[in-house]
Amino acid sequence: MRPRRIAGVLLRQYYLVRGSLSRLFPLFVWVAVDMVLWGFITQYLDALTAAGTRFVPMLLGAVLLWDFQTRVMQGVTMAFFEDVWSRNFLNVFASPLTLPEYLAGLVLASIATSAVGLLVMTVVATAAFGLSLAAYGAMLLPFMAVLFLFGIALGILGSGLVLRLGPAAEWFVWPIPALLSPFAGVFYPLSTLPTWMQWVAHLLPPAYVFEGMRTLVQGGAFSLRDLAVGAGLGVLDVVLACWLFARIHRRAVETGLIARYSAETVS
Repeated sequence: MRPRRIAGVLLRQYYLVRGSLSRLFPLFVWVAVDMVLWGFITQYLDALTAAGTRFVPMLLGAVLLWDFQTRVMQGVTMAFFEDVWSRNFLNVFASPLTLPEYLAGLVLASIATSAVGLLVMTVVATAAFGLSLAAYGAMLLPFMAVLFLFGIALGILGSGLVLRLGPAAEWFVWPIPALLSPFAGVFYPLSTLPTWMQWVAHLLPPAYVFEGMRTLVQGGAFSLRDLAVGAGLGVLDVVLACWLFARIHRRAVETGLIARYSAETVS
């Protein structure tokens, strides 16, 4: 892979965001709204419950981490969708740019946009509601790394879905985080789920993160083995997503479908 080509993909996204307020606002507006809404909810719950139960680091922290993962996913898909919406997709792959370089550029774009969202969420949650990330200790960075890997995997998977089914399939991508959140146990222990949902949850890296987060907040000791399992699943998901995207791209090129990708559906 050539770094200059990867930088070119990232530079295109930078120019798009810089030249449009409609692309800039979503980087921080919606995450700020989420923090304010859930911040007041957690404060209200703290006032209702007995001393010793801390909803701010438990629930508000969960919202922050889940939103971070969602922003990572959307950072990849939005960068991909920009080429779809502008009908620039065929031009991109007619250039010397290779598929790994293109995906690497999407990942870098996601890092940049999700970092902005994370900064805004942290500032709002800390300044307005007293959320201290120190409650998670040294495990915060590993937790975020696992969520980052899974977010990248979901972003590449969603992009592959749209590449295979056509631009109209983007509406299948937006609900993915909401559909996965019940299984991931973002706001409650996995033990509250039915058995079949727990089996699904143990295949999702975020489930290990949020179980560990609640354990730490409640003063327990988090299992490094569980974190390793979550990280391993995250790496596996990224590899599988990249493999699937490559197969879909290869089929689109071999069958000529990529040349008429501006159609609403591709079959």
